[in-house]
Amino acid sequence: MACAYTFNDVTIFYSEKELMNNVSLTISDGDRIGVVGRNGSGKSTFLRLLAGREEPDRGSIAVRRNLSVAYLPQTPELRSEDTITQAALTYLPARPGEDTSAAAYEAQTILTQLGFSDLNQKVGELSGGQKMRVALAGVLCRESDVLLLDEPTNHIDLDMAQWLEDRLLARKGTLIVVTHDRYLLERAFGRIFHVGSGKVDVYNCTYSGYLEERAQREEMQAATLRKNKSLYRKELAWIRRGAPARSTKAKGRIQRFDAVAEAIREAPPEAELAMKSVASRLGKKIVSWDHLDVAIDGHQLIQDFSYTLLRDDRMGIIGGNGAGKTTLLRTLCGELAPASGVIEKGDTVKIGYFAQHCPPLDPDTRIIDAVRDVAVRVYTPDGDLTASQMAETFLFPSGMQYQKVSSLSGGEMRRLYLLRILMAAPNVLILDEPTNDLDLETLNVLEDYLDSFQGAIIAVSHDRYFLDRITTHLFAVENGRMIPYIGGYQSYLDAKEAREEAAVPAKAEPKAPQQSRRHSTTLKFSYKEQRDFETIENTVMQLEEQLEDLAAQINQHAVDYVKVSELMAQQEETQRRLDEATERWLFLQEKWEQIQAQKGE
Repeated sequence: MACAYTFNDVTIFYSEKELMNNVSLTISDGDRIGVVGRNGSGKSTFLRLLAGREEPDRGSIAVRRNLSVAYLPQTPELRSEDTITQAALTYLPARPGEDTSAAAYEAQTILTQLGFSDLNQKVGELSGGQKMRVALAGVLCRESDVLLLDEPTNHIDLDMAQWLEDRLLARKGTLIVVTHDRYLLERAFGRIFHVGSGKVDVYNCTYSGYLEERAQREEMQAATLRKNKSLYRKELAWIRRGAPARSTKAKGRIQRFDAVAEAIREAPPEAELAMKSVASRLGKKIVSWDHLDVAIDGHQLIQDFSYTLLRDDRMGIIGGNGAGKTTLLRTLCGELAPASGVIEKGDTVKIGYFAQHCPPLDPDTRIIDAVRDVAVRVYTPDGDLTASQMAETFLFPSGMQYQKVSSLSGGEMRRLYLLRILMAAPNVLILDEPTNDLDLETLNVLEDYLDSFQGAIIAVSHDRYFLDRITTHLFAVENGRMIPYIGGYQSYLDAKEAREEAAVPAKAEPKAPQQSRRHSTTLKFSYKEQRDFETIENTVMQLEEQLEDLAAQINQHAVDYVKVSELMAQQEETQRRLDEATERWLFLQEKWEQIQAQKGE
C-alpha cells in the first residue's frame, strides 16, 4: 500500500516547549487513525503538520504527490458576513486549480442533512455548534484522499454526533481524527496514535486494544525502571569501593553504570492528574423548581418543567442545538431569570457552574494568580491544600504556575477553568458540555471524581460515553417539553426506539415474516476461516506459554540490561500477536455460534 505521509526525524517547538523530538513514522493510504494525548501535548500541531499549515523546525515530511486533503481545525474560522453556503466552501478539500463554486450543490445537500433550511443565512447568526456543522459540510461534501478532523464532535448535539459517526464509518480513504469521543474511537479506527512527551507512539489496534497495550507497556517500563534502580544501587556500591586499576572488565562495568544511570534519568514518572474532593456541606433542602418556563429574547424554549433535585442526583439533559439546554442551566444557577415559575434553593447550596465556554481571563494573569483569585487554600480529605498544591494536582507544576494564561492550550485553559470552579468547594455541580476540549486522561479522572462527589450533578453533554458513565436518569428536550428517561444515553435510545415502534399502527393483514438481514444468506466459514477455527485455540495457548516463559527469563536476567531489553522487545511482539490471535478467536467463535443457530432455525 502506498505511503500518504512519511515523517523523517521531525522536531517542532511551540514557544519553548518541544512538542515532537525526532519523530519518524509512516501513514499509508487508507489508514484510519484516532489521535489521543494530553491537552497541550501537540495533537492539533500534528494535524496542522499533516495539513501543510505548519512546517517542522527540523526534519522533513514527505507527502505523496497529488494528495487531496480536507482539514477541519478545532475552532473553524468563518467570516460572519458570509452565507452558510459560502462559508462551507472555504473548507473544501484542497485541490489545486479547482473552481469551488462547482461544489456548491454538494455543500448545500450536506447542509440540508445537517438541519439547515435557510442556505443563505449569515454566519454571524449561528451558534458555535452550527458553525462547526457548516465547516463539516465543507470538508465532507467532496471525497478527498485524506480527511483530517480536530475534535469534530465538540459543540454538536448527540444526533449530529451519531450522523457524523455513520458518515465516517462509511467513508473510504485515509482518515485521521483527534477526538475524545470514546465510542467513536472504538468503532471507527484501526490504529491509535498517542502524542505526548515529544513522541508519537503507534498502536496498530482499536481503542480498547490501545488501552490494554499501553497499560502493558507502562507496566514493562515500570518494571525495567525498578530493575535499573536496583542494578544502579549495586553498581554504585561497587564504584564507591573503588575499581581495580588497569582492568578492562572494570572499565566496561563503569560504562554499564553510566548507561543505567542515564536510563534512570531519562525515565521520570509521568505526572498524574488527581482531582481532590472539596465539596461543602449540603443541607436537607437542595434545589427545586415548579412550573418553570425558560425563554431568551422573548422566545420560549422550555415550558412547565417541575423537579426537586436530590442530594445524590446524577441528572443528564440532552436535546438538539438551540433547544434551550444552556439557557436552562443558566436559569437554574441564577444567571438568567425564569420566564415564569419558581426556583427555590437551600441555604447551604453552593453551585459550581462549568459553562460551555470558558469565561475570559486577562491574558497577562499568571496561572497561580488565577487560582488564588478564587481561594488561597481549600479543605480536602487529605487535609488543607494551598492554591499552588491544588494547581500541581491539576498538572500545573510549580515551574509552570508563574506562566501567563495566554501560553495555555485550549484544553489546558479548560482544565484551569475546572480547577477554579472546584476551588470554590461547590456542593451542586452544573456542567455544560464538560467534555469539550478535555483530553481522555482528564475525562477519566473527572468521571472518577464525579462518582465520589458528595452532592448533586446536572450535566448537559453530547458525549455518549460520559452520559452512560455518570448519569442515572435523563431529561430530553422534545418540542419544548422535558421528557424523563431512566438510565444513561443507551437506555434513552432503547426507550425512544420502543416508543416509536409502539406508535406504528398495526396493519390489518400482517405480511409474512421476512427473513432477517442476518440470515438473508446462508452463513458459513470460508476455507481459511475453517482452518483458523481448528487451530486458533492452540495458537492462543502457545502464545500465552511463550509470554510466561519470557517473563521468567526477564526475572532470571534482571541484572543484564542488554538481555532484558531484548527479552522485553520479544515480549511486546508476542503480546501483539496474542492480542491479534485472541481477537481472531473471538470473531470465529461468534461466527460459529451464529452458524449453529442458523442450522437450528
